[in-house]
Amino acid sequence: MAGKENAHGCEWWKSAVIYQIYPRSFFDSNGDGIGDLRGIIEKLSYLENLGIDAIWLSPVLKSPQDDNGYDISDYRDIDPMFGDGKDMEDLIAQAKKHKIRIIMDLVLNHSSDEHAWFQEAKKSRDNPYHDYYVWRDGKEGKAPNDMRAVFGGPAWEWVPEVGQYYFHQFSVKQPDLNWENPKLRTELYDMINWWIQKGAGGFRLDVIDQIAKEPDRRITGNGPKLHEYIREMSRETFQKADLVTVGEAWSATPELAERYSNPDHSELSMVFQFEHICLDQIEGKEKWDLAPLPFLRLKEVCEKWQTQLYQKGWNSLFWNNHDLPRIVSRWGNDREYRTESAKMLAILLHGMQGTPYIYQGEELGMTNVQYEIEEYRDIETLGMYRERLEQGLDKESVMRSIHAKSRDNARTPMQWDDSENAGFTTGTPWIKVNPNYRQIHAADQIGDTESVFWCYKELIRLRKEYPVFVDGKFQMLFKEHSAIFAYTRTDETAELLVLCNFFGDTVSCPMETDADRKLLIGNYRDVDSYGRTLRPYEARIYLKEKQVN
Repeated sequence: MAGKENAHGCEWWKSAVIYQIYPRSFFDSNGDGIGDLRGIIEKLSYLENLGIDAIWLSPVLKSPQDDNGYDISDYRDIDPMFGDGKDMEDLIAQAKKHKIRIIMDLVLNHSSDEHAWFQEAKKSRDNPYHDYYVWRDGKEGKAPNDMRAVFGGPAWEWVPEVGQYYFHQFSVKQPDLNWENPKLRTELYDMINWWIQKGAGGFRLDVIDQIAKEPDRRITGNGPKLHEYIREMSRETFQKADLVTVGEAWSATPELAERYSNPDHSELSMVFQFEHICLDQIEGKEKWDLAPLPFLRLKEVCEKWQTQLYQKGWNSLFWNNHDLPRIVSRWGNDREYRTESAKMLAILLHGMQGTPYIYQGEELGMTNVQYEIEEYRDIETLGMYRERLEQGLDKESVMRSIHAKSRDNARTPMQWDDSENAGFTTGTPWIKVNPNYRQIHAADQIGDTESVFWCYKELIRLRKEYPVFVDGKFQMLFKEHSAIFAYTRTDETAELLVLCNFFGDTVSCPMETDADRKLLIGNYRDVDSYGRTLRPYEARIYLKEKQVN
């Protein structure tokens, strides 16, 4: 089933704005220091005020929490730390009253090693669940090959009960599922349909580009049968309801994204691609190595995705998520120009074509943290710390990388007010609150029309008011300019002009003034609507409406 059309005559998710919640860190309703489903219900009015259309809910399914819920032990049960099945049903129902849909996060590439399937699978090779996972023969101490896991160590783990190794791309407690087995696929489809019947408004599919792995050939992403599997899953599940589906695909190219998000709805609504986020990962360097942002390359990548998917697929637009550092700290200025640069990054992104995603706290301009290693909780961060010290790197340089890029930068508690623990919990938070919560919090911004919150609120409103935000064709301007990111979006009714100074010095803007352009939004209070100077991190969107005969 294609998505129902909205007032602009397109699928609802094309003009929607989606808000990601990391439940553990959003709002704690019972004082145990961990955010929960009842806490999200309590904050639905806040989200309705912001104007979002859907919540992408990071995993709340039952899990040992080895990887913060991305190791699922029961696909049809809620983890007790977040509540229970009734709480989930209430969240879906209450969100609907606020005109908000709930998008569930599903992990279909792997399960927890505590899932009942794996507990059976490791009993014997003849067990009917054994083939639900990826196994290879071998001898203890001699793995099938030397592939490494993302979180460190070998990608193979020996199980003496069956005399085989199982494959895990991530934690040793996250064995990879075997999509070659049609019985496994049927189990997963039945589970997805069960959640659709419960009222789920869509699904975010974790590392979906890795389900068709062939480890014997060292293939993890984009395996030969990937799109065959996704099309089958879509036919059996997603196409039966009015849903939005987004796949996490670190390996996606525009050509692959066209297949994922083809307008014929045979696969997914869209994918998350990360090329624009990974630009500071210079060839030959690792993820954790630090390098300056190649600004011209950023413009080139954004232009490529905006133009190549136009009328062929659909973009997802994001700067932040639970796996990434805070964008205002990485690419903005989280000190003297925190508010201005946070707004600039928002304006730049929300003017493009695609579905924008806001990660909790992004709408407040929340920043990275600089903790001691004992205060971090992320399995990837702690694994990197150990490995790099073992390699002989000095602790100071390792901590600089962690401060810049740790996933825990995004996972500190939501900053609701300036009371103890930022109003997140009356107990002891599971991870330390960012110490700057007394200066940066929601209570201070909700009523302030000059705040980062209000900038996001206005961008959401504009997207719903003007179809050009959804339909307009993208054209990059001033491609070689070393500080300005500028572009137009044009359809038959209007033209948007987006001007952003990406850095902290005032620059002249090579644009012609035009009295027919209306200033829709800017990030400075005293905006000279037709001025040709852009102050530090200044951003504006102009609208020029066309005469329609």
